[in-house]
Amino acid sequence: MLIQYEEFIEEVREMKKTIDEVSVSLDLVKLKNQLSEYENKMQQSDFWNDMQHAQEVTKECKEIKDKIENYNSIMNRIEDLNTLIQLSLEEEDYSTYEEIKMEIKDLKINIENMKIQNLLSGEYDKNNAILTLHVGVGGNDAQDWTEMLYRMYKRWCERKGFKIEVLDFIPADEAGIKGVTIKVIGEFAYGYLNAEKGIHRLVRISPYNANGKRQTSFASVEVLPELSENQDIDIRSEDLKIDTYRSGGAGGQHVNKTESAIRITHLPTGIVVQCQNERSQYFNKETAMKILKSKLVALKEREHKERIEDLTGELKDNGWGSQIRSYVFHPYNLVKDHRTGVETGNISAVMDGEIDEFIIRYLTSK
Repeated sequence: MLIQYEEFIEEVREMKKTIDEVSVSLDLVKLKNQLSEYENKMQQSDFWNDMQHAQEVTKECKEIKDKIENYNSIMNRIEDLNTLIQLSLEEEDYSTYEEIKMEIKDLKINIENMKIQNLLSGEYDKNNAILTLHVGVGGNDAQDWTEMLYRMYKRWCERKGFKIEVLDFIPADEAGIKGVTIKVIGEFAYGYLNAEKGIHRLVRISPYNANGKRQTSFASVEVLPELSENQDIDIRSEDLKIDTYRSGGAGGQHVNKTESAIRITHLPTGIVVQCQNERSQYFNKETAMKILKSKLVALKEREHKERIEDLTGELKDNGWGSQIRSYVFHPYNLVKDHRTGVETGNISAVMDGEIDEFIIRYLTSK
């Protein structure tokens, strides 16, 4: 047991070294000066005269406070942990073994998240995310697979403390779902989930095949940033084609009998978005426009265009590419990320939302 505690001391030493490196990149002195400057602004009598500017300053102030408090919290926990280990060794009390082990594991995750958030400095990384799952090749298995991924991301959101709102849901006739679009609400939701964009491949014995054959199925994950008010863009009305249709699936008489669903086509690029989850045509249109704007901004960034108006159909976003990750249920259990080489045999944990290892490794490798 003594050897394990000596290993704990080494792990704490490494964590301290890592957090010291993070503090350099955080530039705590600069952050504290910025915080002081913002707090002085907020005390001025005319601060709330410009509501939009005041909200931006307040938001920035909170983000800086959170960074400083998070750093201080982790530092305090490391010091407390080190004290606990030293006391346990002095008193030869090894009953704290499990407690120390769990705290080290939790601290490592917190430190890794802090490192990642420090790396996520893109214009949209802090934003909420719009995540869309599309069924791919594989029939009923692919539809079932799409629903399994939907559950996986919902569980991941719960673990991260993120909230979700369903924007569009397309049920399948026999099994699973054909697609779903959700808004993930939380700081850095887009920064994290952007690592999940791509094709996800499932290999398993098909429950829908009478001969019990192995089936390969596919689903795609699309991730977009939800634009904030100061990031909003204008789209020319003549560039839009708006259609209404009846909502499908469950939802009662209102949903089934009125043309509340909206489909919007951006004519220059051919991008199509739709929303049918709201009962009101107005809210469906509002949601669809938000998704369209996010798609256009993401496409503009990727194509390095100066303006939205410069985008044409030749640059139309396909959203399908080579698979980024495989989930194998048979003949063995393995989840492997093909971009980073990260793999695990604990497929049940992954499907229950434990995907941070894949996300973090991808983001740090960039």
